[in-house]
Amino acid sequence: MIPAAASLNCFAPRQRTHFRVRSLLVAGLSLLLAACASFKPEPLRQWPDPARIQSQTERGATVSAGILSDDEAATLYGVDLGAVGLQAIWLRVENRSAHSRWLMVAALDPNYFAPDEAAVLFFPALVGEDEARLTAHFRDLAIPLKTRPGEVTEGYVLAPRHEGGRYLTVSLIGRRHVLDFGFAITLSEGDFDFERLDPTTIYAGAEQPELDMRQLREALRALPCCVASEDGEVAGDPMNLVLIGGASDVMASLSRAGWSFTNVINFDTVRRMIGAAISGAAYPVAPISPLYFMDRPQDLALQRARNTILQRNHLRLWLAPFRVQGKSVWVGQVSRDIDIKATTSSSTLTTHVIDPNVDEAREHVLQSLLVAGAIRRFGFVAGIEPASPDNPHTNLSDDPYFTDGLRLVVILSGNTTTSPEAVGFIEWRDSRDPLTE
Repeated sequence: MIPAAASLNCFAPRQRTHFRVRSLLVAGLSLLLAACASFKPEPLRQWPDPARIQSQTERGATVSAGILSDDEAATLYGVDLGAVGLQAIWLRVENRSAHSRWLMVAALDPNYFAPDEAAVLFFPALVGEDEARLTAHFRDLAIPLKTRPGEVTEGYVLAPRHEGGRYLTVSLIGRRHVLDFGFAITLSEGDFDFERLDPTTIYAGAEQPELDMRQLREALRALPCCVASEDGEVAGDPMNLVLIGGASDVMASLSRAGWSFTNVINFDTVRRMIGAAISGAAYPVAPISPLYFMDRPQDLALQRARNTILQRNHLRLWLAPFRVQGKSVWVGQVSRDIDIKATTSSSTLTTHVIDPNVDEAREHVLQSLLVAGAIRRFGFVAGIEPASPDNPHTNLSDDPYFTDGLRLVVILSGNTTTSPEAVGFIEWRDSRDPLTE
């Protein structure tokens, strides 16, 4: 008896196997495959969506970029790209110069998939002419690599899937120069904490004083040392990070530096996190438990995960009640997770064990932003009671940590990419310039 078509995964991903194994598999499942729905791609009715597209212009070239959701990609391609870990990135190149421009797809993502390479992943679920139709369709959707003078080209690049969005580097090579465009694209899917962030409401109706750099130093030194429990009674991880820039600058800079957005805590994400904790699998956008500062949980959280949920760098940020030189100030906490343990004090039923050397995690933020060209100036300010490995502090999970007591202060460069040698140092007396010591 052939199962109903609705019960079959008609577009399941292909495992790379020997041709003979594939032939036997196709022959053995031919009756089941006959029950599958045909490959039926459909055009998208609301794409490009102006609200989700970003554009930049330089030297006669305008580049626009966006990312399709899993559902949109399944409609357009006729198969479930998300099921095989792929994502469709849309690009449009308008060339008003006198020379051709060549798109460097490897700069966008060195692990991108060529159209035919991606199409063959779905062949086991197709028979006959549908394989050829699918391949031709994937080729038609791919963006041309060359845009001649006066031309406009657009299409898609297939790359490994990034949940919540990603930073895109689009490089166009001309006759004598390379044009680089950077886009921090968020992908709203209903379960990321950045989707709930609205900085205009945090201090609505309250005055946010404008500070100069001297006043900023004193304000940062006066902040509480650490995050706290919800009731404010117990001190936790040290507040060791300050970022200066708008919300979009913060998200773009950290995304450019390889940091990922995080899921909110709900039934599905907790279940996924528990499963990853048991199996040791990766969960690059795993929820980050709430900690409290200024009587509220973090406004935004990001992470840099490894290939197991046991290990990640993660940071929490709170919008400060003051500004400096017209810019928002975000104060935060960063630490490196090195293990995981069960707990009844967290809604996720698990908590991470942190690396006791929290200054190293702070240094990692600095270096990742420097490499990404996202820093205009940086410095350090005192604010935490120093602790040694022999006499450490402890956080809310009773994990020990030691620190020199300094907070990293970073003025972000926004849309400008700043090379490390052009980065300035904030001349505060709390610490010396690391390059002049």
